[in-house]
Amino acid sequence: NDEITAARKTTSTTQQFSRAAVAAGATTKTTKRTILSIDPMSIDIIPLKKGKAAEEGAKGIDEDEDEDDASVASMNPPSFIDPIQSNHKFSKWEGLANTGNFVKMFRGSASYIANHRGTLAVYHIPGELLAWEGFPGLMDDIALTWLLGMKIVLVAGCRHQIDLRLDDIDNEEGNEGEDGASLGGRVMMSSIRVTDEETLRVVKEEAGFVRFEIERRLARSLRLHGGLVKGSESLIGNVVSGNFYSAQPFGVVDGIDYCWTGFPRKVETNRIHQVHETNDIVLLTSLGVSPSGEIFNVNSEFLAATVAGSIGASKIIYFNVHGTSFQHKMTGKPVQNLRVSDAKNLLAHYKTRIHPKGFALVDLDGDSPQQSETLRTPGSMETLIKVGYSMVALEKGVKRAHILAPENGALVQELYTRDGCGTLISRDLYEGIRRGDVNDVSGIYDLIEPLVRMGTLVERPKSQLEKDIRSYYVYTRDGLIVATGQLKRYEGGFAEIGCMVVSKDYRRGGRGDAMLGYLERLSLQCGAKKVFVLSTQTMEWFVERGFREVPVESLPPSRQALYNKKRKSKIYMKEIDGDRDLDAAELWWSNK
Repeated sequence: NDEITAARKTTSTTQQFSRAAVAAGATTKTTKRTILSIDPMSIDIIPLKKGKAAEEGAKGIDEDEDEDDASVASMNPPSFIDPIQSNHKFSKWEGLANTGNFVKMFRGSASYIANHRGTLAVYHIPGELLAWEGFPGLMDDIALTWLLGMKIVLVAGCRHQIDLRLDDIDNEEGNEGEDGASLGGRVMMSSIRVTDEETLRVVKEEAGFVRFEIERRLARSLRLHGGLVKGSESLIGNVVSGNFYSAQPFGVVDGIDYCWTGFPRKVETNRIHQVHETNDIVLLTSLGVSPSGEIFNVNSEFLAATVAGSIGASKIIYFNVHGTSFQHKMTGKPVQNLRVSDAKNLLAHYKTRIHPKGFALVDLDGDSPQQSETLRTPGSMETLIKVGYSMVALEKGVKRAHILAPENGALVQELYTRDGCGTLISRDLYEGIRRGDVNDVSGIYDLIEPLVRMGTLVERPKSQLEKDIRSYYVYTRDGLIVATGQLKRYEGGFAEIGCMVVSKDYRRGGRGDAMLGYLERLSLQCGAKKVFVLSTQTMEWFVERGFREVPVESLPPSRQALYNKKRKSKIYMKEIDGDRDLDAAELWWSNK
């Protein structure tokens, strides 16, 4: 028939074209093959998992055709199926079978990578970690954060190495049996060492060892991650160390002369920023030089907090030697997030504080035997002291502090995943927000009245505000209410956020985000993981913050009964999995 004749003509034309192409290719010069070359005859081109496209194309042949018709059809290539214009779905490539988790994880990390890029971070590395088998991996992770755009300052401690050296010296010289006339090298007041001349020599040697060991390993990691790419000098990083801060003597305290023990005096912030502009990493040790040329041994944890506050770092990260974490006694769930107020209360509970000159004060003889026993555990003591130094950094302006256990990959997981793996301590971004009382009724009414007249908000008389005042929260500044919001709880783990208003004179300052974040955390604390809002004008603002539109049927039954069908407000809902979800959102809006 005519269709078979046309098909044969098409096949003949295709074969002629193929022979012409082969003839033309015969005159084309081929690339000279080397030992590592792959024989082109050994490469086959196949569809993914044989591909359903070919199978569906084959189904186009009528099974009732005679053999001649079938043979002609088999000479024609199967028709191309456009996956966009059709509902066809190709089979998955077997090589991608196990990459779903990686793709999901990498996509989830994108917002963290963007938020951390260009930010300043201070890492404190205790000397014990140099002997840890995972230390090379830690250097790789630090280099990776550098590659992802973070500006890094490393502060290296060497207390462990000094203790070992002084123990060896005592054993060799038999100082243990002396009457203790010399206090050189001894640790007084929890974390401050008396640094006499002999001890200072040991400190210099061990600080130098730690410095060069970190430089050696980190330089290797920087080369592996950044590489020596021709024409891409920005990908080449170096570790720069030097006198980036000055120190002053600790002096005589309680009749004890601490000799060459000191604390930070001034941080050379401009010089550190200059190093960061050349895409390098700054490395500091516990040896600081005074303007007169004297060298002092300073506490490295306190140095890290001081430097972080001086350079305006967005975060400080302390690595623990012992793996410890906080856990809620009642629920047994890990406590990964602490506010400044929570951390202060925790330190007060365990009678731990940091002296302005940098040493930690811990009361080991408290009234509670359980507290004393907890403090005498090395890991617990270490963690509490680092919470104290984290507080010093936060009080100096640092936004966030992290305390991480020595686990492989902990740094990357903490910074670039939602769940993290350490303890996060953050400044109280919700300071100034409190529950409303009857004295706030007039202020709330004046704040929402202009939006009521515009039709954006439902009218709320003062009598209604006074009746529901315990469900309202206000953001105050110098006694003036600049923002407000309402939180109502419903059955089934639902909560409604309403009456979100920020004074027009205080917008674009993050106060709306702060109020929303506060109410979301309050909802989660009350057991409500599904938060919804009703809106007629400001829908996009909530969509940008993770809410999605849902039908009326998604509301709890009691709220459905109150829904105003004449107003036709749109409903937006958000599910909160935990504090880390809110931390991620907070990181986004607090950096704007």
